Amino acid sequence: MNYISNEKDAERLARTIMSDIALYNQDKIRQSIKNDSLFVDMADQLEEGRRLYDSRVDPEMPGRWIPYNRAIVDVLVKRFGDIDSDIW
Repeated sequence: MNYISNEKDAERLARTIMSDIALYNQDKIRQSIKNDSLFVDMADQLEEGRRLYDSRVDPEMPGRWIPYNRAIVDVLVKRFGDIDSDIW
């Protein structure tokens, strides 16, 4: 298998994964942000995304988890930044 071995491609994959999670779980994400329970409520989806990312990105790539973790914030959280929440 050809692994992704550069940060730009890993970032693209991570953002795609988070976009799919956001698209198919909009109501759940909105409610979770309101309740400040996003990471608990979305644990299964985030773990599934993590497994997919892990299966595609070279285990030897330095900082390999940085793009995935950044995508959680940039795509999953910031996208719903208009929600009234104690988080912000």
